[in-house]
Amino acid sequence: MTLAKHWIARSWGSPDGWDLVEHEVPRPRSGEVTVRVLAAGVNPADAKHVAAPRAGAQLPTAIGYEISGVVTAVGPDTSIGSGAVRVGDEVVAFRVQGGYATELTIPAEKAFAKPTTLRHAEAANLLLAGTTAAEMLWVTGARPGETILLHGASGAVGVSVLQQAALRGIRVIGTASAERSDAVRGFGGTPVRYGPGLAERVREAAGVEIAAALDAVGTDEAVDVSLELVRDRRRIVTIAAMARAAADGILAIAGSMPDSARFRDGIRG
Repeated sequence: MTLAKHWIARSWGSPDGWDLVEHEVPRPRSGEVTVRVLAAGVNPADAKHVAAPRAGAQLPTAIGYEISGVVTAVGPDTSIGSGAVRVGDEVVAFRVQGGYATELTIPAEKAFAKPTTLRHAEAANLLLAGTTAAEMLWVTGARPGETILLHGASGAVGVSVLQQAALRGIRVIGTASAERSDAVRGFGGTPVRYGPGLAERVREAAGVEIAAALDAVGTDEAVDVSLELVRDRRRIVTIAAMARAAADGILAIAGSMPDSARFRDGIRG
């Protein structure tokens, strides 16, 4: 074992109560790799999941679900989610426990080769937003040539949806504030301002039927407009309005990560 440092929550509450402490990093067993963390993703879930007691959670707990770094050790007969791996490889990993660390040992299936075009600071936040976006497109069956509605288009998940949709030839009408319209347009979306009259503005901007709706904000407005514009409720998904999903019969996902094969192969139309 080696010594490293990581941030932990000893009590429920805000990040002000977290502590940076030393911990032992076990040598990786078969199916595991050890990663020297060069950047950790910072997400709302990091604080939300230790803000108050919740079912199945215990303290103390290590903080952070997403990392980018360099492999320092590989367990016997082990490959990562994207294939073969060796010491020195750069990887990203998601759904790890304790990513706010200098080094940690993780299940190898949670790690993927880091894109060479990204710095570690950029790559560290790739998987949470990216796989959530991919899953939203997947479950709604968004296909090339269709026009879809995206609520929260200028946020992290929204921007990833815009990029992935553009690669597949899916047109996106994206809601955002007036100040963020250029950001939506810059990633290939058609921006519309949220607020009263949203449904009519979307109709005007689209000019065709909205095939599916993806909600990354969770407001009643987002759900109501989606229900008004999309014929098939099975093609409406939210990651934030769980109560409305249950009440209105639309899809809800919790930012879940696709299995390794789907992540490698991309979104299937």
